[in-house]
Amino acid sequence: MGVCFSGDVKGGKQAIGGVQCRPNMNNNTGHNDAVDYFFRYRGQCPLFTQIELSISASNLRDLDITSKSDPMAILYVKKRDGTLEELGRTEVILNCLNPAWIEKINVAYQFEIIQNLVFHVYDVDTKYHNIPVKALKLNEQDFLGETTCVLSEIVTKRNQSLTLNLHSKNEPGGFKNFGTLTVHAEETFSSRMAIEMKIHCSQLDNKEMFSKSDPFLRISKLTENGNSVPICKTEVINNNLNPVWRPLYLSMQQFGSKDNPLLIECFDFNNNGNHVLIGRLQKSVSELEKLHKDGSGANLVFPSHRGQEKVLKGQLFVNQFIEKDQFSFLDYISSGFELNFMVSIDFTASNGNPQNRDSLHYIDPSGQLNSYQQAIMEVGEVIQFYDSDKRFPAWGFGGRTYDGTLSHCFNLNGMNAYEVEGVQGIMAAYASALHNVTLAGPTLFSHVINKAAQMAGQATSNDVTKYFVLLIITDGVLTDIQETMDALVRASDLPLSILIVGVGDADFKQMEILDADDGHRLESSTDRVATRDIVQFVPMREVHGGQISVVQALLEELPSQFLTYMRSRNIKPRHA
Repeated sequence: MGVCFSGDVKGGKQAIGGVQCRPNMNNNTGHNDAVDYFFRYRGQCPLFTQIELSISASNLRDLDITSKSDPMAILYVKKRDGTLEELGRTEVILNCLNPAWIEKINVAYQFEIIQNLVFHVYDVDTKYHNIPVKALKLNEQDFLGETTCVLSEIVTKRNQSLTLNLHSKNEPGGFKNFGTLTVHAEETFSSRMAIEMKIHCSQLDNKEMFSKSDPFLRISKLTENGNSVPICKTEVINNNLNPVWRPLYLSMQQFGSKDNPLLIECFDFNNNGNHVLIGRLQKSVSELEKLHKDGSGANLVFPSHRGQEKVLKGQLFVNQFIEKDQFSFLDYISSGFELNFMVSIDFTASNGNPQNRDSLHYIDPSGQLNSYQQAIMEVGEVIQFYDSDKRFPAWGFGGRTYDGTLSHCFNLNGMNAYEVEGVQGIMAAYASALHNVTLAGPTLFSHVINKAAQMAGQATSNDVTKYFVLLIITDGVLTDIQETMDALVRASDLPLSILIVGVGDADFKQMEILDADDGHRLESSTDRVATRDIVQFVPMREVHGGQISVVQALLEELPSQFLTYMRSRNIKPRHA
């Protein structure tokens, strides 16, 4: 299945991820390097999904003497430093202890971040009823209660609604009845309609001297002022003047209207990023649909220095044009699909003796987390909300286990059962294993990847709502690189993504090959090519001191990998 954009900024060949839209629009696919770069270059906001929250409350306290309370709700997000940033306020509802506010509050949902929400409810004094709610001074109103939750807790509910108990400030465990608050979330978008197209070109001009061009298409939306915004890109077809690309998808959020003009450019790929224009044309989605219906092609043109365009022999054809509903990541999650978290930890001797302070496995009595613990906590705390039973398979590799046997996939808790309870269960099993497992080696990934793939494979026949996420934390250089590549190529057909965190100062060039962000899809020893990219690698040393956390760097591509798999299998959300 084709996907939309490759890392053009990085000079990569492979089309990765879907396309994310502007912050004020629905992000119904995944991460897109080109669009992200386009907006970041202009100093605009990062990309996310807009969520609209509806709020209601029941059995609020009545603080008025001659009437009932006049409640208003306020939503805050708690930032990393603990401060509260106000996101919005509802209207005031008069004389009501069971309000259902009409005013919605928009929140930018980001999968890879834990977003702590804080709700405050106030009784607005009668004398302030003619003042706009944004101008109300909260210290002049009566406090009715507060509550907190994580945004992920709301969006993972089947009906995307969560009911919380209100309590007094700083007393979440109090027994006094302050009533309840219910929050309902909905994605904001204008249409689910998307276009799937198969495009090919014929008789392209050759821009190479000793071989043929390596063509790819870039599709951009034209704005009213004549600028172009990249929205989609095909993969690169090597050494071919008659390329046939994998299907690509355009959502209504991207092209706006079927009559809006699109700029379609064909480039000859160069590794240095200086791609050479082969030709271009301008067509709307409606005109592309007509090309398909008529079975005709459209000639590419090449701009000249005098502002005129030279009509080229090369033509563009639309082999397939299908309108379909395109479901979002949250459509799947809110209908009961889950991310099943698994973790595997490197117990090879290169980590150093865990008893020594310079060991990567050293557990500081002061409570400061080592790199392994940090990766487990940061990733686990995000993904746990998407796993209903919160029972996580946890393995180790490269160590001698309790009976002295060298193992490259052993249960971290030392028992027959491989699952542990929650993120804290992983942390406890890891700490215990450091006392009972002897660090050894070598560093092999294939065993644990095959184990995870086996579990994912079993789920494909029993439960299509499960998608698996394996976190591998390692310090070393692989000694089974080919076996690992073979395992990853096989696993690319399964509902599985693999996150790799590199700790320490080792050379992680091998991991970057596995990540395939340079555009070269993995190939097995039998020349089979991976059907999709399922690996994301982050070296911990590049994250420390930066603005982005381990979890953000690791998880930003996970929703698009999830969607790529579901769409390639035509798996739809429940009740869709």
